[in-house]
Amino acid sequence: MSDAALPTVAEVRAAAEAVKAALDRHLAAVERRIGDEDPAVYAAFNELAAAAEEYDELLYDRYDEVTPFEIPTPEDGVAYTGPAEPAAFSVLIRRDYAVVEPARLIAQAERVAAHDRDAELVDDGGTSGALGVLFGEYEPDEIASRYKEFGLEEGDSTLWIAALEEVAEPGDWLNSPFGHVDQQDVLHRFDVSSVFDEDEDEDDVDFDEEEEGAEPGLTPA
Repeated sequence: MSDAALPTVAEVRAAAEAVKAALDRHLAAVERRIGDEDPAVYAAFNELAAAAEEYDELLYDRYDEVTPFEIPTPEDGVAYTGPAEPAAFSVLIRRDYAVVEPARLIAQAERVAAHDRDAELVDDGGTSGALGVLFGEYEPDEIASRYKEFGLEEGDSTLWIAALEEVAEPGDWLNSPFGHVDQQDVLHRFDVSSVFDEDEDEDDVDFDEEEEGAEPGLTPA
């Protein structure tokens, strides 16, 4: 970078002052926070991260030096930037299932159809028709709690609570119910996956399984 393109001393000092101010705002937000995921703390965090990054870049450009700290990003890589006091919110849910016993699934649907004139088992009575009958009869939460009865096996699931400025007009998003959500508007997210159980198993150490006669810290021949 040429000398003409270098940031000025005043610009570097202004960036440093911006970091100090952002630190004060972040501390104040933390001291006043409500709950573990207060959006005001998220907003202050983002401001501090941006100010620190700007200062670090200017410091490096001007003096070829860097700061001794780094502000981490959230685990999911996307921080909440929505309203601090959302007036409305959306709940988005995805649950995956495997059909492990098709005959059981179809039998359950046939049982429902036999007692409900509106529950017509279409598509030649196959699994696709059975799913239509069962989800038309039962709430998704009930199916989630009784999935084994329907011949299903649970996969991953996730639930998002996304902030809204206001409730959408009736019918506005029905053509694309999940397409309007920006991950930066997600207030809370709850994930369920067997991969988390596998991670815990890998971290567990069972010292009772050491071979007899082996000394701690040594590998038996």
